[in-house]
Amino acid sequence: MDLEYVTIVWNPRPGRNVDHVAANGLTPAEVDSVIRDPTVPVEASYSTGRPCKIGTLPDGRRIFVVWVVRSDDPPAIYPITAYEVS
Repeated sequence: MDLEYVTIVWNPRPGRNVDHVAANGLTPAEVDSVIRDPTVPVEASYSTGRPCKIGTLPDGRRIFVVWVVRSDDPPAIYPITAYEVS
């Protein structure tokens, strides 16, 4: 799945992924930038096995992003968590 062109699904309803990343001090745009960065490899989360990336934002913060694949055709993913790491 080419993450540069995948649809990233954001749900603005209370308690969903937009609220979750906001509670961790991030915006959907910041999360999108790490997901779409082709220089950051996709890995598997140690705890869940889900796809994830650890990338650096323009301001220097490093963030960890985990998502689930919603659809392969058309390609769509749903970020389930994102937070700053040290």
